[in-house]
Amino acid sequence: MTHLESLALRFTHTPHKTELWILDQTVLPLKEDWILLDTVHQTIAAIKALKVRGAPLIGVVAALSLGQSAVKGSTLKQLQDEAHALYSARPTAVNLMLCMNRMIAGIQSKKTPEALLGTAIDIYNEDVQLCEDIANNGTALIQDGDNILTHCNTGGLATAGIGTALGVIRKSRQQGKTIHVYVDETRPLLQGARLTTWELKKLDIPYTLVTDNMAGHLMQLNKVQKIIVGCDRIAANGDFANKIGTYALAVLAQYHTIPFYVAGPYTTMDWHCADGNQIPIEQRNASEVSGVKGVFGQILWAAPDSPVYNPAFDVTPAELVTRWILNCGVFTRVDFDQGSVRQRIPCHI
Repeated sequence: MTHLESLALRFTHTPHKTELWILDQTVLPLKEDWILLDTVHQTIAAIKALKVRGAPLIGVVAALSLGQSAVKGSTLKQLQDEAHALYSARPTAVNLMLCMNRMIAGIQSKKTPEALLGTAIDIYNEDVQLCEDIANNGTALIQDGDNILTHCNTGGLATAGIGTALGVIRKSRQQGKTIHVYVDETRPLLQGARLTTWELKKLDIPYTLVTDNMAGHLMQLNKVQKIIVGCDRIAANGDFANKIGTYALAVLAQYHTIPFYVAGPYTTMDWHCADGNQIPIEQRNASEVSGVKGVFGQILWAAPDSPVYNPAFDVTPAELVTRWILNCGVFTRVDFDQGSVRQRIPCHI
């Protein structure tokens, strides 16, 4: 029997049944609903609807869903088609593509269904360890008494482990450091307000929720000592894509001389992408900006049929980053320029 369980994922495999469950992140923090994913089609729909989200976690869930499909009897042709469909479920987060490439390699080599599922389980376990390594590497940058500003959600809801940026914060707290977190609400879908506050409350880490446009004011008042964010894709030169609003924080951080850190696993590196201009940016539905739909129905605040621009991510140039906190070390821009990072992380996509 195999049982995997994280904050947002539950997976069980026995000779008699295989079940993949995800915590529906669209209804947090008001409800904690678990959704059973029986098919790859359901998994793709859940990824696109952000019921499961976070660059590392969607890769893990996609791999387990494909492994589940294999042990349930799908043909190699069906599995290959499903893998390609999963690969394209979201265009910006490169972790998903890496995971699918690993699964596709197994399909093409005609691995047995159990062996293919074993690859997916390896991907899950690897992500758990990557999070631990990122957190251990990043804690040296966090000082006792720091007020840390973060953006979007980068914890156990976004990974199979303790998280990336939030994992660093969590590990620092476990070391006994007195820290406080300012949580950007993260418009338009409020991943900070809905998800990060939910996690921090569970972890008993002091936090204060702020709207996105308050971040500069906090910096001006010297209330922020560090900024740490996650990432969905890092280009070869160190430019990186993250949740929309990250670039503005980096610009503000440089003006106020506040250290700006980005945390992520090696699976977020894309050596085929020379710089941030080559990172595809997902465009999402206008309804996410013109109103909100939740457990209490839909509220509209824009004039009907208002034109909307809704990129899910933006790109932050490498020159605005103080350090990259990866599972294999902490790096500077010079490390990227001189190839030190590439020597530690092989090309994998």
